Amino acid sequence: MTQWFVWGLSFVAMVLAIILHEIAHGYAALALGDDTARRAGRLSLNPIRHVDRFGTIILPAIFLLAQAVLRLGGGIFFGWAKPVPVNPMVFPNPRRGMAVVALAGPACNYALAFLALLALHLTPVLPTPVRLYALVFLAYFLMANLALGTFNLLPLPPLDGGRIAVGVLPLPLARAWARLERVGLAVVLLGALVLPPALAEIGIDFNPLGAWLDLIGEPIFRGLAALAGHPHDLGLALHFLGAD
Repeated sequence: MTQWFVWGLSFVAMVLAIILHEIAHGYAALALGDDTARRAGRLSLNPIRHVDRFGTIILPAIFLLAQAVLRLGGGIFFGWAKPVPVNPMVFPNPRRGMAVVALAGPACNYALAFLALLALHLTPVLPTPVRLYALVFLAYFLMANLALGTFNLLPLPPLDGGRIAVGVLPLPLARAWARLERVGLAVVLLGALVLPPALAEIGIDFNPLGAWLDLIGEPIFRGLAALAGHPHDLGLALHFLGAD
């Protein structure tokens, strides 16, 4: 299996995780009485309907090219889809409703990660070549959903965790927190992608996103792995990736 094929599998896994995350937001809004996403055609598995030019195409392509040029392994990507339109004013309680809609995205990712863990039990019955592809894809799909769900729980608008915080904080604090949405994404990108490698060059270990993924993602992974009948081993996904 070539490295480019592995990168392709990891890219497909990431795109699926992102699209299903957004569809979950749309269905949660629909369940609360808002059909905006449905009318906009966003409750669809057609990836074209969810493409954000920068977040879905340009940024992941930069990651892929950088890994190819620098000869890095791992097929690591970062990106996002076009946000699903939501009209919270039709919800019985707009603030609480938006919190529920926001929570639906990460919840969907964790459910998909659990399904990937269950599907790993079926791989031994597959023919050897198919089993190899299935193991690699499922491992990447597992990691993509765990990472995406946990990343989006960061309590900073416009991420889902920030919108959940706005929905549960006392109203004056919630209004102040909501104003962070104008700069929230820039802060996340700076803290997650720009500062860590820059500070590493001068010997400073600064990786807040990694710390967050360990703090939240690790216990969630352990719980899902236990429920799916796998050992409580964080090396599980990497073990399956060793099949490539």
